Amino acid sequence: MLGMATLADMPIKIDMLSPEPSYLQLAAILRARVESGDIPPGGALPSITFLVQETGLAVGTIRKAIKVLSDEGLVVTVPGRGSFVINRD
Repeated sequence: MLGMATLADMPIKIDMLSPEPSYLQLAAILRARVESGDIPPGGALPSITFLVQETGLAVGTIRKAIKVLSDEGLVVTVPGRGSFVINRD
């Protein structure tokens, strides 16, 4: 998967000492990648498993970050398949 290889080259760093909650930091990082086109419309967000391994965050924290993006209308989550960037055209 081309998109996933690109994302693997861009580490996701969460500042555990920041007053900003971890889920909001992750949501901001993923939002920036969607808005920049690093994750294109129709493209998949990294899997929860990948994000757990990459960030060390709990599954619930990652789901909360993805829900923020879903609530903003940036992504849609398909049970059993993953979360995908909404095509706005």
